[in-house]
Amino acid sequence: MIITRFWYPIDFLYRYDFLFLAAVAFQIFLLCFRLESPREAVVILIFHFVATVMELFKTSDGIRSWQYPEPFEIGIANVPLFAGFMYSAVGSYIARVWRIFDFRYSSYPPFWSTVVLVTLIYANFFTHHYVIDIRWALIAASLLMFGRVMIYFKMNRVHRRMPLVLGWLLVALFIWFAENLATYANVWIYPMQKHHWQLVSLSKLVAWYLLMMLSFVLVSLVNRPLQIGDPTLQADSHS
Repeated sequence: MIITRFWYPIDFLYRYDFLFLAAVAFQIFLLCFRLESPREAVVILIFHFVATVMELFKTSDGIRSWQYPEPFEIGIANVPLFAGFMYSAVGSYIARVWRIFDFRYSSYPPFWSTVVLVTLIYANFFTHHYVIDIRWALIAASLLMFGRVMIYFKMNRVHRRMPLVLGWLLVALFIWFAENLATYANVWIYPMQKHHWQLVSLSKLVAWYLLMMLSFVLVSLVNRPLQIGDPTLQADSHS
């Protein structure tokens, strides 16, 4: 994306449309060479749909939380379709590392409660424009629900652990860094960046943390969380 901001020699195709076609081609490449499983592709489709719905709302003329400043043909309303791939890349990353590092958990909350929480998170991305913003209550609820959860990831045949919430915060921070690069490259911009680029507010970390939680639970629809005491893990630890 950054390279195409400063060097894009294709005159007959808008840059946003090229990014969409490149993302589709890359997705096909991953599937054809089995670098991505069909289940992970399902996760990407789910993310693309969920993200596009939110993008349509957030970029609508009455909201304008952010905008895509360049022209495009492949899109819906104010949203170029490549935008959905930016979100699905997060889902694809989570699904892949979940498989590669054989994620396990301790003290993981009931599955239904996580679905309820992220449903409220997703709804709040829309409703806070019209009624009270409950994001801080949602963060408090996430800490109560996931504060004791440890995630175990396998490295060199040994499962190591870290707090799950810390992992979400770290990924949210890296997404914030990437967001600054993306807005600098004019992939999308926020209202305060319309006339000149500036750093994205650190307050966006809250939104990215909530989005990470939403992304994680969406992936768990396909990869159900396994507890640390699962027999498969015990067999691995004695191998």
